[in-house]
Amino acid sequence: MPCTACTGARRVVYFSKRHFNRGCVPANEKRFVIMPTMRRSRVLDLIRSGKKALTYKSNLTCPRVAEIAGMHGFDALWICQEHVPTDQATMENYIRAAKAYDMDTIVRVAKGSYSDYIRPLEADASAIMVPHLMSLDEAEYISRITRYKPVGRRPLDGGNADGMFCQVDCREYMRFVNENRMVIVQIEDPEPLAQLDKICQVPGIDMIFFGPGDFSHSIGDPCNFANPEVLRVRKLVVETAHKYGKFAGTVSVPSLKECLMLGYDLVNCGSDVTAIGGNCKAIRQQYLEAIR
Repeated sequence: MPCTACTGARRVVYFSKRHFNRGCVPANEKRFVIMPTMRRSRVLDLIRSGKKALTYKSNLTCPRVAEIAGMHGFDALWICQEHVPTDQATMENYIRAAKAYDMDTIVRVAKGSYSDYIRPLEADASAIMVPHLMSLDEAEYISRITRYKPVGRRPLDGGNADGMFCQVDCREYMRFVNENRMVIVQIEDPEPLAQLDKICQVPGIDMIFFGPGDFSHSIGDPCNFANPEVLRVRKLVVETAHKYGKFAGTVSVPSLKECLMLGYDLVNCGSDVTAIGGNCKAIRQQYLEAIR
């Protein structure tokens, strides 16, 4: 049997001369041994066990951001296709970079056809997030096109990264991704609130994500996160989601600690653009003070 050091999280075993010499493997085994296995969602494993998940957002369409966030232990990277021109190839490189650090990826999709929703999943993103959910009908439609039977009727391929390029059993693949990939919907408008209880009961929807920025804008008070209606709905989303066994996510407004204390399971804290912008501002200020 190979030693623990040989196997690792990716279940790829490399038998080098050193391993032969110390007796890890039989002398006649002289090859790579690859055991195809689909990757579980780190975030789902965490929150299903009652723990919290921390994510980081990237707006710069640079997969190196995934490596940096992964180095520092973030549970997931939020990749955006709604507001950012992240193309398919760039998205796939983000996902590959994140997986190298056992970090999940959450792709906020562009609203469009079913292909816009399933391509990130086929590239082996750990989750998709659909912005601006507006109704129960839309939630049911999202579940239907992103989940395999018996939950939905997602178009079947299996020849992509999420299905190990047809190297795993088809039925096992369908079962695995139904159980280990997340479908997240964002509540960012007043319209879906009347149906929130029913939305939180839709099979195949894993997480309800409250977006305070667009919600504050939609009620006519942009970026006032202390608005009483923003505070009310922020609390309502997490309570309703948990009432029906769904997870709840949001961004760290006004603070990470406050969101966690409210009971949110996943909180996004920080982004590449705010980090770089803040660093540039601080350096410029230091320079101005130095030349006075």
